[in-house]
Amino acid sequence: MTNNSNRLTQEKDAGFKKEISLFGGVSILGGIMVGSGIFYLGSYVLMRTGMSLGLALLSWILGGLISLLGGICYAELGASDPKAGGLTVYLSKAYSPIIGFLGGFNSWLIAGPGSIAALAIALPSALTVIIPMGEWTIKIFAIILILGLTTVNYFGVKFGSKLQNLSMIAKLIPIGIIMISGLIFGKVSPDLSLTPKTGNVNFSSIISMVAFAVVASLWAYEGWTNLNTVAEEVKNPKKNLPLAIIISIVSITALYTLFNYSIYKVIPFSEIENLIANNEYYLGTYAAEKLMGNTGSILVIIGMVVAMFGSLNGCILAFPRMYYAMSEQGHFFESFKKLHPVYKVPYAPLIVQCVISVILVLLRNLNQLTSLVVFSGMMFNTLGVYAVMIYRKKFPNAERPYKVIGYPITVILTTLIFIGLMINTFIEDPQTSIIGLAVPAIGMLFYFYFDRKNKAL
Repeated sequence: MTNNSNRLTQEKDAGFKKEISLFGGVSILGGIMVGSGIFYLGSYVLMRTGMSLGLALLSWILGGLISLLGGICYAELGASDPKAGGLTVYLSKAYSPIIGFLGGFNSWLIAGPGSIAALAIALPSALTVIIPMGEWTIKIFAIILILGLTTVNYFGVKFGSKLQNLSMIAKLIPIGIIMISGLIFGKVSPDLSLTPKTGNVNFSSIISMVAFAVVASLWAYEGWTNLNTVAEEVKNPKKNLPLAIIISIVSITALYTLFNYSIYKVIPFSEIENLIANNEYYLGTYAAEKLMGNTGSILVIIGMVVAMFGSLNGCILAFPRMYYAMSEQGHFFESFKKLHPVYKVPYAPLIVQCVISVILVLLRNLNQLTSLVVFSGMMFNTLGVYAVMIYRKKFPNAERPYKVIGYPITVILTTLIFIGLMINTFIEDPQTSIIGLAVPAIGMLFYFYFDRKNKAL
């Protein structure tokens, strides 16, 4: 009896530690989602909507709604199947192990390290306003950040989660001050009509413009899937996981929309046009300077740095759990499924992720990284959303503490929206799309190698 009891205790202790609370879950998602995008993507959204302020705000709202639709689908999957790895687990069970592996492989090679590398480069780039730095100084700074935060998260999810909570609160203070000041003291009455100022003005062209602008906004929302990746470490995941996803996406949609609207209230449209024409995309910085002078400029820089720091930490914390799940399923490196005996983290994938991220920092620039991450992630998020319907058919008796509102219409609509956005992106940016499609093809070679190896054993 004693031996059995000891064995059960050891098995329990060998697993992940449940250290992430509801607020911790919101902090992880908010920390990843609210990064550099809030400060500069507004310019890209405007350019893609023909400089229409009304269409730009509509695109931000639509980006949030699309993310929310995807989020509630993931909430059902995560609450009913709270396993480490998230998407790769759902794809394996819903479709086949090879689809799950390809989703994880895409994250391992491109989406995960690509997001980390992009954020690590963006952070020192934002500091160049006060500390002049060349390209290689920025890259060295980025590498130090990646190494430092990887070390923090190596010592357990509790340390990483606490750091995430602190950075989440710290980043919202300067963003909130700028937004509220703009809404209260801004004297401009922006023209919010839905008519583009440039390009062809007809219904089909406007729909295409908005779709392309929504894809740009989705980089700012990127990260809403990542709490599912650490679901096994969430306290009471059946309740807290869906709540954290919904609270995060709804709050961030309101934040992005109001933040951009506050900018329109501070900067006259003619000045916005001139700034973008001169490649000055950080409209939030200019708005803060108009409101508060040099103090406003420093406040924006602090906000950007803290936001990107929190987002970077959240990515480094979350992504290795997916690679752990791939190894657990027997189709990846054996060392990836081992947890640290003391800190209970998948330390091997954490270290490898660090190495790939550093390589991408050295090889790619910020614009190349962000475009690649959005398209490659969208393919597998689409399959993840549709997996809700397959789960219901395959596992009709599974416990579902949370169910998608408006099922099955919500799932079908979200799937069709993602497919439409991918097609539109392929038309507008074929080079990035082709690279995004090539990664799963490479992943198949890895899958069959490990599959053959396991059969031989």
